[in-house]
Amino acid sequence: HDGEEPAVASALDEQYQPRFAGDELPASTTGQVLALAERIDTLVGIFAIGQPPTGDKDPFALRRAALGVLRIIIEQQLELDLYELLLTAAGQYDASLDAAAYIDEVFDFLMGRLRNWYTEKERPGSGREAGLGHAGYDVHVFEAVRARRPTRPLDFDQRMQAVRAFHAMPEAENLAAANKRIRNILRKSDTAIPDTYSDDLLQEPAEQTLAAAITEQANSIQPLIDQRAYTDALRSLAGLQTPVDRFFDDVMVMADDPALRDNRLALLQRLADLFLQVADISRLQ
Repeated sequence: HDGEEPAVASALDEQYQPRFAGDELPASTTGQVLALAERIDTLVGIFAIGQPPTGDKDPFALRRAALGVLRIIIEQQLELDLYELLLTAAGQYDASLDAAAYIDEVFDFLMGRLRNWYTEKERPGSGREAGLGHAGYDVHVFEAVRARRPTRPLDFDQRMQAVRAFHAMPEAENLAAANKRIRNILRKSDTAIPDTYSDDLLQEPAEQTLAAAITEQANSIQPLIDQRAYTDALRSLAGLQTPVDRFFDDVMVMADDPALRDNRLALLQRLADLFLQVADISRLQ
């Protein structure tokens, strides 16, 4: 009607998508930019003036805005860092508002909406538009990924898919238990754990075997991690179950000799770090 370019007119309409659960997402790049900018600006601004949702009260529809942000980024496969977007939005406000002080609160609010999005059993509508591909995740899968605090929703989604696939594997239960045991051992250590372990201090065959398996896995999964092929990385790490089980059966981690003890702790730290590149699988129990 006003002679605007078709792309401008379409984007102005797409800015409001998704309007409700199961609604279509903005298809054009310009529409996606507008839709994200409007919602993120609103989220940061309303939190900064002290009006976040409380209980069942959400007068500014921030829960819907948050879900819209997450759906657009994940379902449209946008490589965006959510935390950086929030910082950028906060920087647009006058310094007197100190909007940047609320970034963590807004980010955690968005993560809460993401948790609900993954763990609710079903959604209205059907197909990709309704996000049905993301429903029904185990809450422990979400918490395992959330523990690593990924700030890119698309990367978060890729980790979620990988951990869910890993959780269904027969090796997952034992490895989750082993990782939880490792975390507890490392947490209780009253000495500084060395950054690396020494092969010369690996005395027991079981710890030598585990060290060799860790080195092999570290070399093989690093390219997968770099490519964000998290499912393949966890599938490969599942092969550590046997040497890990044997290690805990045959080796006394908290040995009387401080050098042996610290070396074994460093070995366990290296093992835990391999899994932590994807998620904290100790939370899968």
